[in-house]
Amino acid sequence: MVRPEELAPGFKIPRPSARPLASRKEPSPNNQVKCVRVAMKTDSCLLSSELELQQQEEQQQEEQQQEEQLQQEELYQRLLLQTMGQMQTENPDSKVIRPQPGMCVKTLSEPAKQKIFVNICQSNSVPPPPEISREDLVELLQSEDPSGYRVPMSLGEPHTEVDNNSQGCTAYDVVINQEFFQMCQKDPLFEQFVILVSLEGLENKYNLELSRDWKVLKNRKFLGSVAEQNIRTKSRPVIQELPPRENSSAPAKRPDFTLLVEPPAGDPEYLIAEIHLPGVPSSRSLVLDVGEDRLVVTARPSLFHLDICHPFLVDQENSVAQYNKSTEILTVTLPVVSS
Repeated sequence: MVRPEELAPGFKIPRPSARPLASRKEPSPNNQVKCVRVAMKTDSCLLSSELELQQQEEQQQEEQQQEEQLQQEELYQRLLLQTMGQMQTENPDSKVIRPQPGMCVKTLSEPAKQKIFVNICQSNSVPPPPEISREDLVELLQSEDPSGYRVPMSLGEPHTEVDNNSQGCTAYDVVINQEFFQMCQKDPLFEQFVILVSLEGLENKYNLELSRDWKVLKNRKFLGSVAEQNIRTKSRPVIQELPPRENSSAPAKRPDFTLLVEPPAGDPEYLIAEIHLPGVPSSRSLVLDVGEDRLVVTARPSLFHLDICHPFLVDQENSVAQYNKSTEILTVTLPVVSS
């Protein structure tokens, strides 16, 4: 070791250079911002992915709920159809018939003057009308209310046909009782009568206006092909019929009545009949029969009798009747099927 006094004058001992220790670099402010931005970008991507997954799950749940709802609706419809089929099998209200050709009547529609053919057919499945003599029929036709005598008939849907001149036309099928049809064939008066009531029935059901200048075709019994028809086998009375009581010698009176249509404008939904029945104590004295286009009311014993036809086809099964004892008015509400 060299002592200080032994060094040459002016000589300085060099100090070792101070080497800085290895130190970590402090991040610059710019690097800090970049790190924050990267972190924010990563977080936003994760959040977006989570939202997409959540939306997909919600959409899948919604689709699953819709599918389950559709399956429930299909199951309900199948059960409903099965129930309706069982009800129709147990309590058939109608049956299918295939009528036989009878006679073909040619007429025109008013005012368009289009050809209309009416096929009057025959079938034993249609009940016969009440027996009536020729003299009674003449008297009935000359009376003010010939609608008192009704002929049961089935009115078919219109179908397009081609006549002998290869021109398009419309045909309707009307089915009446076979025995009554054969009787009409033997008497021109009955034949004209059944043609007249057939035209009136078609006019009321399909809102037509047909010419009364008709012609019965001699060499043709049917235009087109005979089609099956559904006929009603029974109709339920709205008011229960009572056992017959002692007959009264006094004839039944025709009561005052009013027919109302609801709504008053537009397509009718209900036909409302208000019938004034003074002296009727309760609804137990009433017998009500509702047909497709006919209403019959009888008040016992032989107080009133009303038999009217209206220009609407109504729902017989859902018709409702109510008798008000204070006002002595019977109100019958008939849902309109078609006018």
